[in-house]
Amino acid sequence: MTPPGWPALWRTFGRIGLLSFGGPAAQIAFMHRVLVDEKRWLSEADYLRALSFCMLLPGPEAMQLATYAGWRLRGVPGGLLAGLLFVLPGAGVILALAAAYVSWGGLPLVAALFLGVKACVAVIVVEALIRLAKRAIKGPVQRAFALLAFLGIFALSLPFPLIILGAALAGAILLPSPKAAPDLLPASSHGHLVPTLTLGAALWGAPLLALWATGQTFLLTLGLFFSKLAMVTFGGAYAVLAYMTQTVVQDHGWLDTAQMIDALGLAETTPGPLILVTEFVAYLAGHAQGGAVLALAAALLTLWVTFLPCFLWIFAFAPYIERIARRPRLQGALAGITAAVVGVIASLALWFALHVLFARLGSLTLGWVQLPLPDLRSLDPVAAGLMALSGYLLLIRHWPLLAVLGLSAALGAGTIFAG
Repeated sequence: MTPPGWPALWRTFGRIGLLSFGGPAAQIAFMHRVLVDEKRWLSEADYLRALSFCMLLPGPEAMQLATYAGWRLRGVPGGLLAGLLFVLPGAGVILALAAAYVSWGGLPLVAALFLGVKACVAVIVVEALIRLAKRAIKGPVQRAFALLAFLGIFALSLPFPLIILGAALAGAILLPSPKAAPDLLPASSHGHLVPTLTLGAALWGAPLLALWATGQTFLLTLGLFFSKLAMVTFGGAYAVLAYMTQTVVQDHGWLDTAQMIDALGLAETTPGPLILVTEFVAYLAGHAQGGAVLALAAALLTLWVTFLPCFLWIFAFAPYIERIARRPRLQGALAGITAAVVGVIASLALWFALHVLFARLGSLTLGWVQLPLPDLRSLDPVAAGLMALSGYLLLIRHWPLLAVLGLSAALGAGTIFAG
């Protein structure tokens, strides 16, 4: 097939980037319709093989799938174009929303609107949990992985990277794919792989080295954290949001839990990968530390360290996609990680629900275990009602996510006038 011209690539991937609402499942389905059914730029087999490959990688699989498609069509420049067009529209919207949130988020009307957003977001996380559990939990071993991950992060506050590493090792041992056939990369592959990884690592680390050399402590700490986050982003943004909350709220105190929930709610309304929530979090953290200029620097740095690795994985490993996708231990490691992510998202759903429903939370300490304990007298009946309505519309009636989010926000804002 003759590769499509650059104007066609601009139009097609620009359209995908602007219309990529609804989370990874909707984005992957939309890209399939455009790239396979309409344009016929990829075959069905190529698309499914690429999707399986992208699911093995840390990072947003839909964005990496777009990058892979661009790479297949026009090499590295095509991959850069497709990936950037998938990310930049949403990144621009998130930046504008973050600036508006900082300016007007404290107004009573806006606070009431975000009460509805928070109530809906708690249900959105539950919906993501149910969807992932149906795909990932296939037997007692996966259920055990999920339960241990839930207890590890919710009750013991174990670091998320440690949970992911443990799940990967256990999955490689206990859950190897019987359908996969082991196949090692040939020695000649290193002629492409090593230079690509070296260049990518240099570009990834360059701003961090510059920040260290100039003594920019806050930005360096922020950049190192989101770099580490990019390495463990298996299972989507919902999984790492628990880890992000643990670090950003509890360890550094850059944001509070309410702001984290608001960040996810706003990210749900924008095109592009949901992991763009990191840009919003970084902007708020930077603004709290030093105003608008530092906020912008923090947001741009976070975009760089979050998405540059996504391009790196594709450009380094895509030439070996068939060999990588057939490795049984790698498939088992992915199955273990995915099952553990179910438990992590369950802890996130419970954490969010408690903070939305109750104004005051204490804690119950039993040895190494520390559990949040809600003050039942501080229950917010409005939040409970909005959460129940959102749950009914999303989980039972299956309304579109943006419609439920908008309705819940409007009803929350309406409490100002009703009161």
